[in-house]
Amino acid sequence: MNLTGMLHGAKLLKFAGFPAAEVLGPAATEEEIKDLISRHGEILVKPVFKGGVGKKGKAGLIGRASDLPTTLREKERLYFAEHRVGNTVAKANGVTYEAMVPAEHEVYFSLTDSTHFRAPTMTITHHGGVSIEELDKSLVAQVPFEALTGMRAFVVANALTQLHAPNEIVSPLVQHLPSLWELFHEFGMTTLELNPIRMRADARGRLTPVACDFKCAFDRDDPRVARLGLPRSLFSTSYSDFEHEVNQLRTYQGQSDVYVINDKGTILAPTFGGGANSLVSEMLGDDAIISSDFGGNPPYAKMKELARICYRYWLPQTNVLFIIGGKANNTDIFETFRAMADGLREYYAQHGPTPLYAVVGRGGPNLIRGMGVLRDTFESLKIPYKMFGFDSDMSEVINYARAADAWMKASGREQIARQQHALVG
Repeated sequence: MNLTGMLHGAKLLKFAGFPAAEVLGPAATEEEIKDLISRHGEILVKPVFKGGVGKKGKAGLIGRASDLPTTLREKERLYFAEHRVGNTVAKANGVTYEAMVPAEHEVYFSLTDSTHFRAPTMTITHHGGVSIEELDKSLVAQVPFEALTGMRAFVVANALTQLHAPNEIVSPLVQHLPSLWELFHEFGMTTLELNPIRMRADARGRLTPVACDFKCAFDRDDPRVARLGLPRSLFSTSYSDFEHEVNQLRTYQGQSDVYVINDKGTILAPTFGGGANSLVSEMLGDDAIISSDFGGNPPYAKMKELARICYRYWLPQTNVLFIIGGKANNTDIFETFRAMADGLREYYAQHGPTPLYAVVGRGGPNLIRGMGVLRDTFESLKIPYKMFGFDSDMSEVINYARAADAWMKASGREQIARQQHALVG
């Protein structure tokens, strides 16, 4: 669950008492916009995307205006703008009007749960305002710290000293940044990024850090997220009916993360585990219909419902049903495979047979019993299949699924359809 932009970011930063740029939402009147311009001289017009969509500036999707006519032209240009980042295409529905904060210094700051350090980690540089990946590593400090003690002031001070940051920005950052740890930790966040933080000078020259852009990600299974009272619709990008149905099944046990990659794809790959999901999505490319992670030991009823939804939406166009995952530690393979098998039997009973080739690769508790259930189901439904155990190389299993899909496209689908027709006849 990702959230970007100052429309809601500024409200979240209030929980930490962290200064933020003044922002007006899509419903702002012309009088309110004129007042914002008169007080700040210049404003930024940014499209509002649901979910976490980045790189808007590089795509030319941020407008600047110092008068109302220019603002309205930028509003018209950006209100329903489309933005593509990788496989994600997002459509805006509104704009925000954000006060420009003049500053000599810009700072990048983020907090993450680092898998590298296996600890919460602060990343900071006083060369902010650009993508962090573009900076030389010597200009960026990454500092892991103890979650029990939190991000104390000395953590920030030591990092800025290491970077030889200008003296005038050190004290204000040391004073304000530690408060962001409470926001990050108390509300179930996994990532919090402010870029840029502009160091605004007051009449006496004293600098104050002001957040001018906001990104965060939440652990949607963490109950602390509910404390913020954010509507669930904020975290959608533009959900299809399929994604919406799957997301309704989120519970404390078992993942149900899903994203439609290509609604014209031919490989339906229910995947178990985040690592497996990344590799499968990358190697299958546009042949994959969905990117999914159904791991986390889902109970039978939930897994069966997930399977039923997947089959109902995608099985008619599917060439290869590709059930794939790594070697599980605590997931009961028998229960998940039994649920998927029962869902497949029900689909065939209700809708009749469909030309299909099945490929299975998995490891973990009760694997043999689970594969036995799938084997019996595939054979009773006359579905050709191939199974791989825990000692198989996952990339080779994926390559096998791709080869099966190519065969189905060439002639296999027609062959299986003729065999099914003959059996029915």
